[in-house]
Amino acid sequence: MKRTSLRTLLISSLAAFVLAACQSTGEPEVAPEPEAQAPVETAPAAPPMVTPAPRPVTNEAGFPLDESGRPIGYVFYFDFDRTELKPRARALLAEHADYLKDNGAVRITIQGHADERGTREYNLALGERRASAVRDYLQSMGVASSQLRVVSYGEERPVDPRSAESAWSKNRRVELAY
Repeated sequence: MKRTSLRTLLISSLAAFVLAACQSTGEPEVAPEPEAQAPVETAPAAPPMVTPAPRPVTNEAGFPLDESGRPIGYVFYFDFDRTELKPRARALLAEHADYLKDNGAVRITIQGHADERGTREYNLALGERRASAVRDYLQSMGVASSQLRVVSYGEERPVDPRSAESAWSKNRRVELAY
């Protein structure tokens, strides 16, 4: 009997609780009206802070220089099976020559490269002829031969290993290594 009366007591308590929660006062709840506020003028948003990219330092001829004053532009490209310097390369090499003459202790390695077409031996020789063309031009501008070292890598160090003209044109080059 105790069990039934406890169960009855719990059920009636729960029912009373639910009925009390559902009971309303009969008056609808009305949300309070917001107070009228004068329009607030806001300042226009400030533009986002953008830091401009630093402008490269240039010399009198307008060529960019790195932080140590060396001309930027260490790669010179060649036409297929050619060793002639292009006009833009000559102009930039003149800037390198000025830097090297002003800094006699600086040494550079002139690295010649070729694309994959041709035999290994032919491409090593072509890379050396290209590097020698750069060396000869720098010497003609007054750079001491003791500052210049020539090495050829032929086709062994391609920038772009694909077999396509777009890759080959990147691989026919001379690089200056300070």
